[in-house]
Amino acid sequence: MHHYFGSKERLFLAAVDAPADPDELLPAVLEGGPAELGANVVRMVLGVWDGPGRAAGLALIRSAVSNEWTARLLREFIVNRVVRRVVGTLGLPPAEAEARGALVASQLAGLVVTRYVLRVEPLASAPAEELVAAVGPTLQRYLTGPVALPSGTAPSP
Repeated sequence: MHHYFGSKERLFLAAVDAPADPDELLPAVLEGGPAELGANVVRMVLGVWDGPGRAAGLALIRSAVSNEWTARLLREFIVNRVVRRVVGTLGLPPAEAEARGALVASQLAGLVVTRYVLRVEPLASAPAEELVAAVGPTLQRYLTGPVALPSGTAPSP
């Protein structure tokens, strides 16, 4: 595996024909610092999904919905390679970081399914920057703002 792909993550990208490699996209997300993470994450997700990888992304989502193995791989990939790395820049206690990351993932999954799978209007045809302006503040609140966290995790002071 390491000889051909270099890492488990690269093998996953190849096996599922993933539409993008987070290692290439995350520097731009993190560039603006904590205050811009929400908007930058939404912008990155929309950029990937509005690009040439949309068909592969749709196939991956559809497979994950009906296949537990694919769902587990996708979940681990998104949590470990994207969400934890973004939330990890905030210096939060582990339980709080995990809870905030889960909230971010839920919002992004809902946006992707609503815009690209179900094609609910006006989200399906809205310009990306309008969605960044609409959804980015919610992600920002999940990342850095006051929120009631699940599973009894207490936000940091």
